[in-house]
Amino acid sequence: MAKRRLISFDWAMKKLLRSKANFEILEGFLSELLRDDIRIQEVLESESNKEDSRDKFNRVDLKVRNQKDEVIVIEVQYERELDFLQRILFSTSKVITEHLQESDPYAEVVKVISVNILYFDLGHGQDYVYHGSTTFRGIHCDDILELSRYQQGAYKKKELYQIFPEYYLIKVNSFDDIAKDSLDEWIYFLKNEEIKDEFNAKGLLKAKDALDIMKLPESERLAYERYQEDLHYQASMLHSSYYFGISKGVEQGRMEGRIEGEQQKALDIARNLIDVLDDATIAEKTGLSVEEIARLRVE
Repeated sequence: MAKRRLISFDWAMKKLLRSKANFEILEGFLSELLRDDIRIQEVLESESNKEDSRDKFNRVDLKVRNQKDEVIVIEVQYERELDFLQRILFSTSKVITEHLQESDPYAEVVKVISVNILYFDLGHGQDYVYHGSTTFRGIHCDDILELSRYQQGAYKKKELYQIFPEYYLIKVNSFDDIAKDSLDEWIYFLKNEEIKDEFNAKGLLKAKDALDIMKLPESERLAYERYQEDLHYQASMLHSSYYFGISKGVEQGRMEGRIEGEQQKALDIARNLIDVLDDATIAEKTGLSVEEIARLRVE
């Protein structure tokens, strides 16, 4: 059976998954990732709602609120960023402050879950899905700090880590294309833009139908193809600039090394002439300044 090409997840987030009619797709993905029955209540304002030059490529994000009043930020990132981890920390902090009114107590801080779908290699590790959360461990007893019964009732949280932001990093390109569970079926789609007939993860059946490129109106299909071409172009430009930068840096390093070597040679000659010639004559013969010769005399 011929493979059916589907719309990439980032394009779906931009154009289709913001509609309540397609929440089932996003709910399925988040339910499989978070191992919970996620229900989306609404799509919130996020950076990718804005139409600008970055709208075509590089980064897509979608912010939703679930039935537990938690805010989930889903981001697709293509380009490598050295400070990406710091940026998602800043993003979650920003969400927290945006959703806390000036007169609210800190107990009203919103729970934020950051889901990051990455098409570049981030850090070093053998896995392709990483989860980060906050715990407090005793430095003497090695125990985990827990919420009191009063706090559990007041915050409606059972565990302390549930108060703090959580992070999920999905390194798509590190996935080996072997779907071992329902989450892997989703990651297979994220990487290959294809859903196999035997896949049955939550939300995938709806995605297989709703994200079929051939079912798009002609104008949207052409726009999607242009978007894909933009991504390829940007990837090529990034690759070229990266290697050009390395080459330029190597050449600059060689030039700086030659200049430094010549400078050192001139200094060595000047030191040998200090006892036999005056500063002006040494400067003329070595190319050094009179001030540099004077400094050598007092070393």
